[in-house]
Amino acid sequence: MSTPALPSRLPAVGTTIFTRMSALAAAHGAVNLGQGFPDFDCDPALLDAVTAAMHEGHNQYPPMAGVPPLRAAIAAKIAALYGARYDADTELTVTAGATQALTTAILCCVHPGDEVIVIEPAYDSYAPAITLAGGRVVPVAMEVDEQGYHVSWARVAAAVSPRTRLLIVNTPHNPTGTILRAPDLRALADIVRGTDILLLSDEVYEHMVFDGQRHESLCRHPELAERAFVVSSFGKTYHVTGWKVGYVAAPAALMTEFRKVHQYNVFTVNTPAQYGIARYMADPVPYLDLPAFYQRKRDLFRAGLAGSRFTLLPADGTYFQCVRYDAISPILESEFAAWLTAEIKVAAIPVSAFYGAAQESGIVRFCFAKQDATLHQALARLAKL
Repeated sequence: MSTPALPSRLPAVGTTIFTRMSALAAAHGAVNLGQGFPDFDCDPALLDAVTAAMHEGHNQYPPMAGVPPLRAAIAAKIAALYGARYDADTELTVTAGATQALTTAILCCVHPGDEVIVIEPAYDSYAPAITLAGGRVVPVAMEVDEQGYHVSWARVAAAVSPRTRLLIVNTPHNPTGTILRAPDLRALADIVRGTDILLLSDEVYEHMVFDGQRHESLCRHPELAERAFVVSSFGKTYHVTGWKVGYVAAPAALMTEFRKVHQYNVFTVNTPAQYGIARYMADPVPYLDLPAFYQRKRDLFRAGLAGSRFTLLPADGTYFQCVRYDAISPILESEFAAWLTAEIKVAAIPVSAFYGAAQESGIVRFCFAKQDATLHQALARLAKL
């Protein structure tokens, strides 16, 4: 007997760089600053809230769009932070993490032959989801110089065609740590105005914006919000990435189509976690304090590398720090990340892995969402370079 051949829907997809680097880190006993999740626990009060929800009997299927208290809490948070009024019944959906939200948004609006503009380097789930939808990725590379990464909106405008269905933005940006500012969103509005182009805004790091700058959510810009799916993540905000709970906000007409896909690819999301998060959200302090929490870790990490031969790029948001290593080695990013892991025993991610066709810039990404002890251990090793 033999298993029938199965032509792959994703022939270009293999083991992710995150899996490979984490395995390499484990094999060499390296400090893993590669994969982007905290090595510390969440607030015990959040665990208590979810546990209470279980004991209160919230253990069966919730409504497909999410439990009403959580959708109401999300609507209130968006209104308070960004001045946008989303209807909790028709314009907000709780999702099984942000990646499911992103994939569902792509599947609901991208048809075979449609083009999707993706600004690179980019989170690695965008392109496979576009491929599954039958769309075509149109990559637009960010520019990078001594001031760091920034989007060339002229390049984005040049990439628009009559087949452009969707344009994906990500702010704060993974992997570069940059943020979009008000002039960026004005430029984006100029590009899509008068078209039928939809927007997908990945804002999972919305509460990690530093140095007193504000997060320019598409929610706060009515002209953009009227054509946008805006995605966020409780996993990132509350240090519970393994819970896989996120949400998407969109105008009712777009949300109707989103939910048609959502109800068949996941249907609904962990019930006690939803009730627990809703209860925990009654206090805004945890997410309002998050910028200062992570800025302190960013500053600790940057200070620790100040005497090394790494060149620090700006890190205005997220919990990632990108560095140039050209003063240390001329080798390719993937080779440098592997050498760093095996010899220096600190794992990083090559930024070239975030491009469809690998682009070399001599830059790797570190994650500083770690306990101070973890960061000090890594810095003691990296400072030698």
